[in-house]
Amino acid sequence: MSTNVVSVLNDLVETSKDGEKSFRKAAEDTKNTTLKRLFTDRAEDCARGAHELQDVVVRLGGKPQTGGTVSGALHRGWADIKSAVTHRTDHAILEECERGEDVAKKNYREALDKELPADVRAIVEHQYQGVIENHDCIRNLRDQYAIAKP
Repeated sequence: MSTNVVSVLNDLVETSKDGEKSFRKAAEDTKNTTLKRLFTDRAEDCARGAHELQDVVVRLGGKPQTGGTVSGALHRGWADIKSAVTHRTDHAILEECERGEDVAKKNYREALDKELPADVRAIVEHQYQGVIENHDCIRNLRDQYAIAKP
């Protein structure tokens, strides 16, 4: 098999960790209790996904990643700067979350384009479906909040 499965999985661990951190930041930034709960739940889902992937990496004899990516940290830093300069509305927070989910969708799709063992592929496909659901939920909420903007 030509695909370095551990490397592919570790990339997805980083993606999941970025998602977890971004959703936790979104939960901190919103005052809306419904969105706060949604973002917290999504962060926990991302953490569980990362842990599941880390377990597979260990099972395959690799060393699992434990953190996110530099680009994810830069994205959150930019969101912090933007928040300090402007009032971050729930719509703006949802837009940032959707951008993050766009990246996650791309990363999972690229992983699924690689040659993976059947058991690993099943895990990645299952998580990819969760990413799509997250993305669509966030996008729909973003659209609702855009309509509600004054």
